[in-house]
Amino acid sequence: MKDPIILRRNDTLSLADGNYWKDLFFRTLKIGTEIEAAPAKGKIRQDFEKEINDLLRPSGTYDLLGQSGVVDVSPEHCGIEIRVIGRQPYFRVLQTQYLEITQALLSTGARARSTCGLHFHLITPTLAEPVPEIILANLWNFVRRYSPELRFLTSCGESRSALCRRRNYTSHIEMVRLSPIHTSMAQIQQELKQSAAVPEHQNFFNLQHLGFTESGAIFPFHLEFRFPDADLSATSITAKTFLFFAMLLKAVELSQYGVIHVGKITPWRRKIELLDLLSNNDGALATSDTSHIDDAAIAELRQGCHELLDLLEPVFDRFEDNPSLEVLQLLAETPISLLR
Repeated sequence: MKDPIILRRNDTLSLADGNYWKDLFFRTLKIGTEIEAAPAKGKIRQDFEKEINDLLRPSGTYDLLGQSGVVDVSPEHCGIEIRVIGRQPYFRVLQTQYLEITQALLSTGARARSTCGLHFHLITPTLAEPVPEIILANLWNFVRRYSPELRFLTSCGESRSALCRRRNYTSHIEMVRLSPIHTSMAQIQQELKQSAAVPEHQNFFNLQHLGFTESGAIFPFHLEFRFPDADLSATSITAKTFLFFAMLLKAVELSQYGVIHVGKITPWRRKIELLDLLSNNDGALATSDTSHIDDAAIAELRQGCHELLDLLEPVFDRFEDNPSLEVLQLLAETPISLLR
């Protein structure tokens, strides 16, 4: 495993503060999802939406989990979007919940097509104090550093030449350009908001729901990871939930030392090249053209995925009765896109 470069800052967390924030996120963080799904071939979308509503019985409010933990089912470009209420993650409970949701979808013939995404929201609705900016800076750069690997691990396309959905829905163009080493996270959010190239809500790592205090700390704290493709595996969705939780906790740990760097210039350029090969607008319909991802590139991506998971392994050790790391290690070798 390559040791990451850490750049020193004046606002690093003390050991006590680092432990405090890790404990606080354990107690307050909730993770919800938006699952997009397409109807069976030949089925009218409105009929599909009604069927899923009848099966899942959404609560209609974020204050009540209801039967399946779903707040609502709404029309989406690919078919429907199911908004799953954020809750404090525990593997077996989440897996059971997502099994009910995915079984309901599969019972109707629903499909996770190339237009469908799976968005993860990290929220802290009961947190009463701002999050130190350095934690977000580390998470931002952590995502940037491993962006091609994250895109590969969460890819669910239907063929080797179309591993991912197209870039338009989850663009990395601005993210790879904007570094917290020379720019505050509040400024990065403004850059994303004002971008003419990428609509704010379609960024790979979406910051639009964040607020910032005058000192640059974050309040409220609400992040969205938009890049995963949709899948209908309860175990996969649950494991990916803990991937993002672990990355946040690792960002807190890194904040005791400085801010993680994306890497030296040549490896970083290669990362961007791999990301462009994985996520672009050159494929048929709503897919990326990944025909230039050869076996050597796949091996490179697998190696990077395992490097990421090795960094996160001590964090996963803190989760009780939780096989997420083992599931993610399998997905690092063979993501759903290579299983279909």
